[in-house]
Amino acid sequence: METLLQVLSQAEKDQVHERTLKILAETGIQVNTAKGRQFLKDAGAQVDKSTDIVRFPRSLVEESLHLAPKDFKLGARRPGWDLTMNNGDCTLVSDGQGISTIDRDTGEYRPTTFDDWLKATRLTDALDEIGVYWSMVEGGTGKGEIPDMITYWRNLFGNFSKHVQDASSKAEHAPWLLEILQTIFGDKETIQKEHPFSFLLCPQSPLIIDEQHTEAYLALLGWDIPVAAMPMPLMGGTGPGNLISMTVLGNCEVFSMLCLIQAAAPGTPFIYAPALAVMNPHTGMYSAGAIENGLLGCAAIEMARYYRLPSEGTGGGTDTYIPGIQASYERSMNAMLPMLSWPDMLVGAGLLGGSMVLSLEQLVIDTEIFRMGTQAHWGIEANEDTWLDDVIQRVGPGGNFLAEKSTLSSMRAGEWLIPNIGTHESRESWENDGKTRVLEEARETVDTLLAEHEPMPLPPEVEKELDLIEQRAKEGQPS
Repeated sequence: METLLQVLSQAEKDQVHERTLKILAETGIQVNTAKGRQFLKDAGAQVDKSTDIVRFPRSLVEESLHLAPKDFKLGARRPGWDLTMNNGDCTLVSDGQGISTIDRDTGEYRPTTFDDWLKATRLTDALDEIGVYWSMVEGGTGKGEIPDMITYWRNLFGNFSKHVQDASSKAEHAPWLLEILQTIFGDKETIQKEHPFSFLLCPQSPLIIDEQHTEAYLALLGWDIPVAAMPMPLMGGTGPGNLISMTVLGNCEVFSMLCLIQAAAPGTPFIYAPALAVMNPHTGMYSAGAIENGLLGCAAIEMARYYRLPSEGTGGGTDTYIPGIQASYERSMNAMLPMLSWPDMLVGAGLLGGSMVLSLEQLVIDTEIFRMGTQAHWGIEANEDTWLDDVIQRVGPGGNFLAEKSTLSSMRAGEWLIPNIGTHESRESWENDGKTRVLEEARETVDTLLAEHEPMPLPPEVEKELDLIEQRAKEGQPS
């Protein structure tokens, strides 16, 4: 039986839903995009022209929830790596947008560079636990102008072959992104069907839909590009001061974006993805290692399941700036809790210091934490083949099960999780191996993967076409 954690009762989830509907109908959301306000008005929302506040009647929210598909896939360029939502599986996603890194040669902190972005991207491509791309650090997009973005997308798809979830900051990027997607994945119909790219939108807390990124997505309408809505309220700061009210606020912000997306393009695939977090009461900063983050992650996943929407959960943060004891216990606890609520995706691997500092070694360690969390979720399987009472009777008192076929078959079937890193042998073996520490093993793993892993190449004809696109962008020609 699978292990499932529950932090909200059915009655409490009902209350979150009802209070969300009340807030959306009475207080509303500030929608800072004129296009978005018009879509919502046409769908039946009440728009206050003087304040840009939009109020959502219950009927609009319920219709939007009805329109959002509950089962769809996120496609990938690499065969066998499509991700089916609401299918009972979970994949790991790296954390995103770190601004500094621990230099692997000097051990000092410094701003991230393109080389850091490239190594992180290639490493996430190599790690099988990670099924979705996030831009882990700054440095990949240059200044964000159109030629920079063309080069970025080309580097991204050339070095990562699983599903890509990303965002764009400008509407004028849209035709170029669509042209690149067509060059790599095929025609519009194929992109609509396969969903190789999903768009991350982050409503501002409390209760604001921003203009810039939202209109960048609206410029992609008609292509059925999935949306993950990830507001990031901070309990006690940009969010209210307790866990259940944070769940309500996050639900309001996700649903406001759901209504906008479904009003603009009914039936667009939508992912429920609030990143609910807590403030350090002493500093006012994000407290990434707080255990309450794990509880909030569970609550968000449970609300996604309440609505049958695909879930993108968050977990595994830490406040400390180096891999080590504090990072290990904070990350393990804050990843395990949401994993036992079992989202479709779990975001949060590889960054330290409140998601600001890149550590490739920590990324490898986090994949091991994810493997252990997955094993914990799958729980204890009980069927006709697993009881083994006949084996127990045959071996009898004082016997040994080591030579039993059932023991070997269980090992091969995954009843044991075989660790990838860490000390799991005798002390003598550990001493003979030089008393290796897990961080050293993680560093060796990073070095090996970066040296040996070859990302799935783009076909030569695709590279040639991308050359032409990149050249046109540099010359200022339109897409």
